[in-house]
Amino acid sequence: MSTPDTVKPDPVKQEIAALGEQLDRLLDMVRRLNEENRSLRHSQEQLASERAGLMARNEQARSRVEAMIQRLKALENNG
Repeated sequence: MSTPDTVKPDPVKQEIAALGEQLDRLLDMVRRLNEENRSLRHSQEQLASERAGLMARNEQARSRVEAMIQRLKALENNG
């Protein structure tokens, strides 16, 4: 027979408490991962935009160089 001062912890309550703590940790991890994912997607969009701008600038530079080469060839042929 058990006396009030020797109450044994209920294993089911302990298990529920442990699962609750684990669930809280998992929810925190999901929140952190969602935030990290959102941040990474934003960075990816910025990098893609920057890349598109750099590719456009590269194409413009290539066109200018080709135009200069054509002018030099024309000068060479005329002079």
